[in-house]
Amino acid sequence: MSSYGQFCPVAKAMEVLDERWTLLVVRELMAGSTRFNELRRGNPKMSPALLSKRLRSLERAGVIRRDEVDGRASYHLTDCGMELKPVVEGLGAWGIRWIGELGEDDLDPHLLLWDIRRTVPLDRWPRSRTVVAFEFTDQPAGTATWWLCVNGDDADVCDYDPGFDVTATVVTTLSTMVRLWRVDRTWEDALRSGDATIDAPSDVRREVPSWLGQMSLGAIPHPIRETV
Repeated sequence: MSSYGQFCPVAKAMEVLDERWTLLVVRELMAGSTRFNELRRGNPKMSPALLSKRLRSLERAGVIRRDEVDGRASYHLTDCGMELKPVVEGLGAWGIRWIGELGEDDLDPHLLLWDIRRTVPLDRWPRSRTVVAFEFTDQPAGTATWWLCVNGDDADVCDYDPGFDVTATVVTTLSTMVRLWRVDRTWEDALRSGDATIDAPSDVRREVPSWLGQMSLGAIPHPIRETV
């Protein structure tokens, strides 16, 4: 851990928090991830070795604790770590208000579907198994098709065909879906322009945007950055 050589509390805090990926690991823990593989799914471009290193650093700093039961490790925020919640939320609110530019490197279907899966409003879905497929027309074959499966109070996301009947298929680009998820663009506009289509019976088609919901930070008041 590098030092700024300052007694300033901000500098001392940043000695713990400003290493690359550190706050994103904290973000994942706040979102409910506790297992190593869950933390990786929330940070898919982070190497396993670096994730292990950051977890050790956070544990030494008292931000997280590591528990092990039957040989399986889990990670949890301590009281110290939980005090970072308004910091992380504030950074997210600032980012969605002021940093609207997204590059191609920012668009990751793994993170998008993982984020949708963990915040999907389950109470809006039918009680029986319901599957929404996504076809990203701008992605290579290996990451072009995804399935979101909701069965009662359980949701899962697959990058392979789970073999269940598909209730609706969303066809769009990854860029458009990310902007819909962030509420940088409205479903009404994307459907009207043809940038997104929902292949389903009309009653289901009307429900799909509500089923998917939006990024939690999408509720932060901010201008729609796409021309509607």
